[in-house]
Amino acid sequence: MFNKKLILKKTHDFCAVKEPRLTVVFIHGIASDSSSFTNALKYLEGTTSLKDIRFVAFDLLGSGQSRSGDDLNYDYKEQITALHNSIEKLKLNTPLVLVGHSMGTFIVTHYADTYKKSVKHLILVSPPIYTIEDLENPAFEKALDMFRDAVSLKNRQVLETKAFNNSLKNIVMNKKNYRVLVGIKTHATLIYGDQDAFIAAYNLPKILKENPKYLTAIKTIGHHGVSREKYSKMVGILEGILNA
Repeated sequence: MFNKKLILKKTHDFCAVKEPRLTVVFIHGIASDSSSFTNALKYLEGTTSLKDIRFVAFDLLGSGQSRSGDDLNYDYKEQITALHNSIEKLKLNTPLVLVGHSMGTFIVTHYADTYKKSVKHLILVSPPIYTIEDLENPAFEKALDMFRDAVSLKNRQVLETKAFNNSLKNIVMNKKNYRVLVGIKTHATLIYGDQDAFIAAYNLPKILKENPKYLTAIKTIGHHGVSREKYSKMVGILEGILNA
């Protein structure tokens, strides 16, 4: 049942003009919160050509200032419902662009697949693209251990939370992710770093070949985070949408 009580905490909402022409919503990754976009938002909002854009960021359920608790499953149904309720509260009268980082790329892609024609464009930053074969490969557990080690360096306690473990199981390792992305009918730009150890970059050529009409990719230098090299690439994408 559609749960109107699920909602995300809005942590950022800014536009330099009274009447925006476009709204861009940012969704962060696992074991993180909306503060991962702080530098990106400062950069984009300081770009004169993007002054007509409203920039919004949310914390996902179980992260930052949003609701968490043992009564939540931290799955697609909850996160997408909460995101939809939150977007509805924005009362938009502009086209919508969704930006996701890491796990957030899965959530915004599934959102666009669920609410077809509601999203103008997707910007997928550091998307971890795993096939069913990847997820079923016993060697994949080593990659997960490497990721858990990276998370523990920042906050070991996160590894023990239901939000982290269920998000990893229900969203990051969901076997439908690959097929949803290759079947998406919303234009999407994938931005990734050439040294990113978490995204299974060998799958990128395959996914671009399977959905060339809607998917394009931009490679930058760097690792998995939301770096300047990545968010600077968003300028041209957003300018193109504004001027289309």
